[in-house]
Amino acid sequence: MKAHDGMYIGGAWRPAAGSDTIAVVNPADEQVIAHVPAGTAEDVDDAVAAAREAFPAWATTPPAERAAKIAALRDVLVARKDEIAETVTAELGAPLPFSQMVHAGVPILVAGSYAELAASYAFEEKVGNSTVYAEPVGVVGAITPWNYPLHQNVAKVAPALAAGCTVVLKPAEDTPLTAQLFAEAVHEAGIPAGVFNLVTGLGTVAGQALAAHEGVDLVSFTGSTAVGKQIGSAAVAAVKRVALELGGKSANVILPSADLAKAVGVGIANVMGNSGQTCSAWTRMLVHTSQYDEAVALAAEAAAKYGDRIGPLVNAKQHARVRGYIEKGVAEGARVVAGGPEAPREQGYFVSPTVFADVTPEMTIAQEEIFGPVVSVIRYEDEADALRIANGTVYGLAGAVWAGDEAEAVAFARRMDTGQVDINGGRFNPLAPFGGYKQSGVGRELGSHGLSEYLQTKSLQF
Repeated sequence: MKAHDGMYIGGAWRPAAGSDTIAVVNPADEQVIAHVPAGTAEDVDDAVAAAREAFPAWATTPPAERAAKIAALRDVLVARKDEIAETVTAELGAPLPFSQMVHAGVPILVAGSYAELAASYAFEEKVGNSTVYAEPVGVVGAITPWNYPLHQNVAKVAPALAAGCTVVLKPAEDTPLTAQLFAEAVHEAGIPAGVFNLVTGLGTVAGQALAAHEGVDLVSFTGSTAVGKQIGSAAVAAVKRVALELGGKSANVILPSADLAKAVGVGIANVMGNSGQTCSAWTRMLVHTSQYDEAVALAAEAAAKYGDRIGPLVNAKQHARVRGYIEKGVAEGARVVAGGPEAPREQGYFVSPTVFADVTPEMTIAQEEIFGPVVSVIRYEDEADALRIANGTVYGLAGAVWAGDEAEAVAFARRMDTGQVDINGGRFNPLAPFGGYKQSGVGRELGSHGLSEYLQTKSLQF
């Protein structure tokens, strides 16, 4: 795979400050496919300096011109869609059709949405005798995860640029090639030098340096709740803005009036996508006790069909972690009805699509984020019990409700402590705000709400 041996800073690829590198491993065969530089605090300093220098001009660029540059970026991503998909498949392990449709396709939709929003957003409004201006917050430090590498980059960078901010991106060390390709696309789109900068490296070095940097005005982080807490604490100490998209343990609530077969089938598909490595996956399937046995049988049958259709987990650590959770589920008394902890292949970080029955809400596998292709089927006695279970974790990122009557599903969803709920299999909407309640995060991504995260307000009284 193609890899740059430097950092993209100030509109050009520059040599890294240090000589250390990070090996990029294909999780399907465990082979090293490339090396990228391991950024240092010095690299972060250079990138932040470039972003600060570029900020005044970009912040005062008319929104229509910023919109045109984001549209040009979208067009480059469209032109390089096949290359993007192949790169994500190589370093993340997602099957190529999934990479083409989701990993390449969704970021194009999101970039296009921000090209339109940048041109139409109301950056000023009259409020009584005041004029209120929405102004860019400044330099953004964007720290992104590996599970949706291009989408996470676009979902942070595009709204930041639309708002008039400049950006330093530190991508996950497992998927840096996709980030380098994104930097190439930014350059090809003609976005001015210093407006976007890329530093590859370890989270404990480059990521920590970026999050703590005095020249960064806002840190946008997607990742684990544990790391998010650290970043949030540091930001409070520095009186710095943060946007945190963290973990999830989403409930798929199937009410008795629902189409059970459809609800179970779509629910299993939701978790198996991206090998279960999705923070918003509906990993807890809640079923009324009268339909429980039928739902378990349907779930086991559906999961078994995925077999070789899902890719590996991203790395050896994640592979061991997910298998450890499956073993813990068995140890705590849950019953495996599909899959299990045994690795289905000798090579690659593969885990079998797994379904647990007889799961109680207090079990570890029903409380903690596993981040793998694992579903827990949990029974409930009545609607109040279902709501108690659905809201009974520290997370509140996403979820689903199924019912024969849409109004019934909406009434239940409105009582769920979570940021986004799909009703009877509702389609993905790139304009809808995405983000969590409780320990699932602070702030929102996507659409106008995502753009607002990168703005601050100023009022002038007349």
